[in-house]
Amino acid sequence: MRYNALSKYLTSRFGGKVYKLALDGGMTCPNRDGRIGTDGCVFCSEGGSGDFAEPYDGDVWGMIGRAKERVRAKTRDDKFIVYFQSYTNTYAPTEYLRTLFTAAISHPSAVALSVGTRPDCLPPDILDLLGALNAQKPVFVELGLQTVNARTARLIRRGYETEVYDKAAENLRSRGINVVAHVILGLPGETKEDMLETVRHVGRTADGIKLQLLHVLRGTELEKMYGRGEVIPLSLEEYTELLADCVEALPPDIVIHRLTGDAPKRLLVAPSWSADKKRVLGAISATFERRDVGQGGNRIRI
Repeated sequence: MRYNALSKYLTSRFGGKVYKLALDGGMTCPNRDGRIGTDGCVFCSEGGSGDFAEPYDGDVWGMIGRAKERVRAKTRDDKFIVYFQSYTNTYAPTEYLRTLFTAAISHPSAVALSVGTRPDCLPPDILDLLGALNAQKPVFVELGLQTVNARTARLIRRGYETEVYDKAAENLRSRGINVVAHVILGLPGETKEDMLETVRHVGRTADGIKLQLLHVLRGTELEKMYGRGEVIPLSLEEYTELLADCVEALPPDIVIHRLTGDAPKRLLVAPSWSADKKRVLGAISATFERRDVGQGGNRIRI
């Protein structure tokens, strides 16, 4: 079986290698500021899942320039997706977002805009703004779904029902905006079938998917749960086999944006094997080759 890898998709769409520049948009989250909750999701670090993002200082072009320098070892090309990653990047007044996103998408190096957000933070005026920006350059909206299991969603303090995600994805796609859903594999209490049901749901509702290993990070509620024995991280073998199952459960046209992910080593509590990126990539490649899942001879990238 072959899958639609992000690297191949981006090369086809933009005519060459494209990298993401992760930025902090200066926003918070309704699950932290009291509108929904104050402690965030159980797995989320103080960096709001944007620990590698360029810090916000109000100068979007300056942030882009500094972020470009951070990836110069990877590429000399000048095609980038500007990615607002930290916290909830539509959780602000529309005019603030208009100024922020317009500056980003107008940068000469930007071939597209990517916005990470919650599906319950997409009112009509912001949807219309994203639609207008999408008419200028492609816009990707990344939605933190994580799971469709209602029990798990309550456990991780997600703060919205899956139907809210479904409606947001429908609203975005009706405007021609590319929807990418984030899914965490290995959430407490979930079976393989629970995870595959989430993946199949994404296959019906989104254009792309990010598959993320559950990391236990310092300072999170998940760390406390791990200390009490309520969280058992997946082994490397379990994870690679599960990834292959997930890819096989997806429709062939959906773009797979991620097969796992990095956690800041200073924050990582478990699983320890995930800190060895070379080992992880080798194990995924070996499992996919054995099970005939992959992109021919293409290198698997996180």
